[in-house]
Amino acid sequence: MSTQILTNLRDYLYGTLTPANLIWLGTQLTEYGHKHEKPLKPFTIEELHERIAISEGQLANGEWMDFDEAMDEIEKELDREPGIAEAV
Repeated sequence: MSTQILTNLRDYLYGTLTPANLIWLGTQLTEYGHKHEKPLKPFTIEELHERIAISEGQLANGEWMDFDEAMDEIEKELDREPGIAEAV
């Protein structure tokens, strides 16, 4: 399901259900999710090293931003949004 469909469904439910019904629904959905989630298998140290090596290679190739670049991008975005920069 797309994010837009889920957002529309959420907004519909917010507009039609009472707070008590929303809490009940949230509890039911959480319990359902816990029943059907697969237990996570711990990574081996070799798998962790492999993932780190892949991530470092992607960062070196410019595929990802480092923390400072991401924060600069967020600050630029906030500067472009009217009213948000004043609130922060």
